[in-house]
Amino acid sequence: MVLALIQARMGSTRLPGKVLKPLAGRPVIDHVIERVASATHVDDVMVVTSIDRNNLPLVTRVAEQGVGVFVGSEDDVLDRFWQAVRLTEADTVVRVTADCPIIDPEIIDRVVCLHVERGFDYTSNVDPPSWPDGLDVEVVSRTVLETAWREASTPADREHVTPFIRRDRRRFNIGNLASDRDLSGLRWTLDEEADYRFLQAIFEEIGDKGEVFGLQRVLHLLDRRPDMSKINAGIERNAGSHPGESGGEE
Repeated sequence: MVLALIQARMGSTRLPGKVLKPLAGRPVIDHVIERVASATHVDDVMVVTSIDRNNLPLVTRVAEQGVGVFVGSEDDVLDRFWQAVRLTEADTVVRVTADCPIIDPEIIDRVVCLHVERGFDYTSNVDPPSWPDGLDVEVVSRTVLETAWREASTPADREHVTPFIRRDRRRFNIGNLASDRDLSGLRWTLDEEADYRFLQAIFEEIGDKGEVFGLQRVLHLLDRRPDMSKINAGIERNAGSHPGESGGEE
């Protein structure tokens, strides 16, 4: 069973409440859930958030969509993830963050397939990054996640979920899905107000007619409208998160 966990919270320091900001008439979290659930190789989706009372509107919105929510530790996100997983029968866990409203289900599927077919312990498309920031996907085996939960001890390892695993390549079998061309300079994530304006522009141009558009559709748009990429240009990739970490705490 493949379980996708969407890491989300309301207390972003750079853009508070961003996961419920309206995008094409729906909250950002709705888009993320819809896209992750559209991945063929994902069996179930759950949102994992923290016990902070400010997350109650998020919990309510997710529950209204009929999606499971796990509420756990505020600072120990690794514990939050493991406690959610241990309640399920999942043997493979997909981690995405809620600041990725145009994450591509096809890329999620490709990372999951690579992970399963090659028998990796941990697989991502961010190590090294070659895809647009905002299409980040991590996949980890249940047993390896439990090992990290038991053994990781530093605050950074507990807060960012996967560095403990990725740091020890002698112990863990690690895979990476690389893009055919380097797209890592593109920024499609939601961390700053400029990112929000960029994503609004994307949806305004492409529209939101129930279609889950993917990477190629956005690339074609930006080829035609290169001015749009300037809206949020100059912001550091994964600014504020642990170095090398995919998407930090929301």
